[in-house]
Amino acid sequence: MEFTFFSCFVRKMRILIVMSAGLSIVWGLTGAISHWYELRDDDPDRGAITSGADAWNSQFFSVLYLDQGWSAADSLWFYNTSQGSNLLPYSFFLELEQTHTTALFRSNENMSRYGYLPQRATTSNPDGLPVGMVRDEYRGRLYMGLTCAACHTAQIHYQGMAIRIDGGPTGADMETFMQELAETLRVTLLEPEKQQRFIASILKRGEYVSADEVLRDLGKFAQRIKTYTVINSPRDSHRPMTHYGYARLDAFGRIYNRVLEHVMSARQMRILLSENLSSAELDRVLADVEPILTSMDRDHIVERIQSLLTSEQLIELRNRIYNPADAPVSYPFLWDVPQHDYIQWNGRVNNSGLGPMARNAGQVIGVFATLDWQERDGFTLSSVLGGQGFGSRHIDFQSSIDIRNLRRVENHLRKLTSPQWPQQVFPKIDKARSLAGARLFAKYCADCHASINRDDSDRRVVAKMIAVSSVATDSKMAENSRFFSGFSGILRNQYVSTGAGSLLLEDQAPVVALLSTATRNVVTSPDPDKWLMRRWLERSYDFAYTFLDNEVRSSLKAGHYDPDITVDPYASVMAYKARPLNGIWATAPYLHNGSVPTLYDLLLPKKRPGDSEEGEYRPDEFRVGSREFDTDRVGFKMSGYDGFLFRTSIWGNHNTGHEYASGRTPLPDGTILPALDKEQRLDLLEYLKTL
Repeated sequence: MEFTFFSCFVRKMRILIVMSAGLSIVWGLTGAISHWYELRDDDPDRGAITSGADAWNSQFFSVLYLDQGWSAADSLWFYNTSQGSNLLPYSFFLELEQTHTTALFRSNENMSRYGYLPQRATTSNPDGLPVGMVRDEYRGRLYMGLTCAACHTAQIHYQGMAIRIDGGPTGADMETFMQELAETLRVTLLEPEKQQRFIASILKRGEYVSADEVLRDLGKFAQRIKTYTVINSPRDSHRPMTHYGYARLDAFGRIYNRVLEHVMSARQMRILLSENLSSAELDRVLADVEPILTSMDRDHIVERIQSLLTSEQLIELRNRIYNPADAPVSYPFLWDVPQHDYIQWNGRVNNSGLGPMARNAGQVIGVFATLDWQERDGFTLSSVLGGQGFGSRHIDFQSSIDIRNLRRVENHLRKLTSPQWPQQVFPKIDKARSLAGARLFAKYCADCHASINRDDSDRRVVAKMIAVSSVATDSKMAENSRFFSGFSGILRNQYVSTGAGSLLLEDQAPVVALLSTATRNVVTSPDPDKWLMRRWLERSYDFAYTFLDNEVRSSLKAGHYDPDITVDPYASVMAYKARPLNGIWATAPYLHNGSVPTLYDLLLPKKRPGDSEEGEYRPDEFRVGSREFDTDRVGFKMSGYDGFLFRTSIWGNHNTGHEYASGRTPLPDGTILPALDKEQRLDLLEYLKTL
């Protein structure tokens, strides 16, 4: 008996050793393949078109990449690596015509008009899509989607030279891009000649087998993208929409709305319809809607009932389900992001442990991941890991989100460093002024903006949070984050951790809590495109790698802000983050909402009633969109062309606050320093160029 037991024990140990060795080999191969994948395209020009102009004829005849720690292969991998974004079928994007002409929607001229960066065809981008647009595959279908690079790659022009900034804020106008994409899809669906040309072009590519199949998807995506634009469009005169223009996006507002769309439950939809329709309308609509609400396949309710409602009914429903995405902010720059303890303009996201996974999953939700979220019986390992417990029902959070590539991107960003002022192209730094400016920086800026060594592999960035009431900049982004709520739908009765304890998701819940719950469950749901063993091996590898390799640990926020408490668990989001300013010269416009066009203007006060007409003040209106760089004021050209007119009088666009250099905003300790004169401002500006 003892011998048998011992033999059985030895046999089981051998099996465990073999399995462990196999797992180690798989993990090792996974890492090796990841590394090879990142280096497969090394075009020396990084795919850049080396001459051209922006929409306002700011011309360039060569492209310069600065030393940011990335090789050509590193840049191209970042541009062309899918994250699971499925905006529309891939062949549709390649063949779609513009609304009023036969020119392709994806033409370089049109993409440049939206502020996206055209590219040549390379190994990893064979169809020459713009920076950040890529082919993605999900459940056997090909889609065009967006990568991180679409929002985080900048280009500036100076005297005929284009300077490409990896990780810099894009100058794109995504709002107009989406609106015009929706319109050209609608026109293609309705105009017979345009439709026939489109169908013929799509069928030649071989991804569809019949005209009816093409038409079905054309109608589906025309409705889907139109709905997306309507959801995030102006509400009414009581809360005017802050249009974005170039270089801004209300990413969180749009992410929140996509979550609210996909968590809607049959129970809550029935209540909403009964509250917003007359008795006669309700009877008529429910005759068609009720079979959907009571079927076993009752997920994605909002999309499925759209065709059954009038335009007026859809608007009423929109206003009840969604929040206005009307707090656009500048696209953040990405250097040092993996080294931050807290992420986002208001420091909402903890970057420790598995935090980067959830953060990146959240942003892919916002940029058109396919969300196959469904209610199912029982529980699964994924639902338990996601915090849903062992109940009789669970939510399956399958999606197109590529957690593996998101983990790779985060690791890739560790090598990225901030760009340095290119003295080989720009005017050289005035060393005397810079030295004087360094002393002013230490006095006026260093309390909030710490200095770091851009090349230090062990660098850390501690968020210095400053309460909105103290810094006095525009409050809309922070207020939306704190106060927006929505229907919890299929997430109802789940719990989510906050900075002050666990919160039960009632019928109405803070949208930030719904997003936290959704992203937590998305990252625990393995890739549905892969067979069972592979999906769990890869996900376990990604979990282990992210957790063990992430040297950022959970810590307290620094600065001056209201902490989260049990009666106000999201109080801390009413603050904005001051980060180190290395590379700040390449990130115009300034302040979190892009309301100040240049660094020089940031050192000026906001003009208020009673101020002298002779003084220098921040501009109340300026143009945005040109890539032409002003090295004297450090920012983009802001007048003399027909770009987007930025009006700072609108809530969301306010250019008040952060007036330390003007003697109007007190430092965190309450000290108000004397206003700088013009020569001092120029000294400080010269030093900021060196960071």
